Amino acid sequence: MTLWPAGPLNRALLTAAIAVVLGTGGYFVYEGLIVNDLACAPGVAQRGPQDECVGVTDGGYVFATSLKQVTARIKAENDSVAGKSPATIALMIPMISDTQAEQQEYVEQVQGAYLAQYRANHQANGKQPPIRLVLANPGRGYKEWRTVADQLARAAADKKENLRAVAGINISITETEEAVRYLTKDKGIPVVAGPMTADDIKNTAADPHRYPGLARIAPGNTDQADALASYGSDTMPAETLVVEDIREGDNYLASLRQTFEKLAKGAPNAPETFRSPPDFNDEGNLANDFHQMVPDICSSSAKTIYFAGRPVQLRLFLVELSNRNRNCNKPYTVISGSHASTLTVDEKFADQWGALTKGAGITLRYPGLAHPDAWGDRSTTPTGGSKAALKELSDLVQKLGTKEPDSIGPANLSDGRVIITYDAVSTAIAGIRNDAVGSVKMPSLSEVADSWLRLHGNNRVDGASGWICLDQYGNPYNKTVSIVHLDPTTKTAVFDGIAWPAGRAPDPNCSIPN
Repeated sequence: MTLWPAGPLNRALLTAAIAVVLGTGGYFVYEGLIVNDLACAPGVAQRGPQDECVGVTDGGYVFATSLKQVTARIKAENDSVAGKSPATIALMIPMISDTQAEQQEYVEQVQGAYLAQYRANHQANGKQPPIRLVLANPGRGYKEWRTVADQLARAAADKKENLRAVAGINISITETEEAVRYLTKDKGIPVVAGPMTADDIKNTAADPHRYPGLARIAPGNTDQADALASYGSDTMPAETLVVEDIREGDNYLASLRQTFEKLAKGAPNAPETFRSPPDFNDEGNLANDFHQMVPDICSSSAKTIYFAGRPVQLRLFLVELSNRNRNCNKPYTVISGSHASTLTVDEKFADQWGALTKGAGITLRYPGLAHPDAWGDRSTTPTGGSKAALKELSDLVQKLGTKEPDSIGPANLSDGRVIITYDAVSTAIAGIRNDAVGSVKMPSLSEVADSWLRLHGNNRVDGASGWICLDQYGNPYNKTVSIVHLDPTTKTAVFDGIAWPAGRAPDPNCSIPN
């Protein structure tokens, strides 16, 4: 039986018809499987206006080239504990940024998380359970936090995954507040925040169950201000001025404004204000605003300026202040929040360190969340921190923080982000393992959350950043604050000294007053 008439013309028509069918089919395959396939990897998919790959990975997917080395180590460590009933901790921070400085911060935080995992699995005398670490990218500005939070909730309910805590949460904005509330209150997942300092994302005596299961290890903005006040007790209010960003929707800015206005109480002039763009990494036209603002600052009696703003705006302000300082020739001390540490890795500030030396000079001082010199060899403070804990981390960085292929890449402790994230994950590990006793091999989510209530006194966490003594609301009591300033000669953050929110170091038992 002949299905197609013979002859050269008919054979040509048949060939053309087959080509059309295959071409059309190939087009639909391309459209359906490639163009419309949003998957980047298992657990990771493209979302948002920039088609960013967001989601959760065990290290099998690399979110950014700069994270390649440390992600490979996480994957290898996770593979090594597979089949050993590990407990999973998720590091939830953005993994991709358009700015070099912010991307470097993310690398340091992932490095800190891995170092905590490595220590737990290799240098903790075989304590159980083993620790598995996953990376959870909620996208730029945490815009896709809900999708990722739901993934983490499914992992918490999965007996193979055994997600027991979320760590990280590195900025204080509306999206992170919503994410913390959803994870803790709606999904019952314990959270250990890292470098999150806003005063309004925490449990309090007035609202003790606002975020059930939230633990914070970094001193909040009010605690930082109290520490600054005790450190700079000779500052005269009549010589102070507040410069503040009035942009809404940023919890860090809101609490910093309130904090600095309190410190500058009695200042002769009202705060100088500006409004940054919605994306705080956007410079906008603020250099023009600061150019107009600085002459009034120069003609005022202010010598100490409290700057309530993010690092990009701080950089622009310092440059404009230094340009005017040639004529004004007045020494300034500019005090900002802990996020000022970003300037040390900001490539746009790399050529602007000289701004601090013009005229009579500018000293930029801020409360660091951690600094390697705070509890280094020369430390003489008897309580509130541990030389041994810092040395253990420093030794790990020396061993694993190199350019070698099997390392995590060059790691630097000076800006404190490796340290504070290492401590956040270490605190989560302590909470998990403190409940894995007797017949309990894997504590429940509620048991881990309740373990925060016991992390004080002799059960405190001897963090590399200082003692972590949690009060009944999951907040660090009298956590040490490292006061630092930027040195234009070494182009680093130089340690000035330790200050305490309570005005004094804790007692040897880290007792929390009633």
